[in-house]
Amino acid sequence: MKGILLDTDTISYFFRGIPQIKEKVEQHLHSQQGINISVISYYEVCNGLYYRDAKQQLQQFKKFAAHCTILPLNQEIADLAAKIFADLRKKGKTVGHTDILIAGTAIFYELELITNNTKHFDAIEKLNMANWMVG
Repeated sequence: MKGILLDTDTISYFFRGIPQIKEKVEQHLHSQQGINISVISYYEVCNGLYYRDAKQQLQQFKKFAAHCTILPLNQEIADLAAKIFADLRKKGKTVGHTDILIAGTAIFYELELITNNTKHFDAIEKLNMANWMVG
């Protein structure tokens, strides 16, 4: 198995119990590579759960996250993400800052980004992606 980075949407699908996502996440959790999550996705999930005052779901997410590797941002990732953002902007394409930082994390650590939001990331060169919702 290749090392993976779960996008925020995939984490959400896992907690909604989407069968194909749940199965693959559990396979990776018990594999040597494990599960990686960007600190940005960690923030996005927590942000949504705090906003909804979903204490039980927040507790479940934090328990899950404790079994994952939360990848921090660093100066190299920030620089890589800034270059990606600038290059896309010059081409007239816009991608949100959080998505750019998640993509930069995947590229920096040479991980496959698992996302159903492929349209958000299609324009980013050197990004390896998979969509577990379609196969």
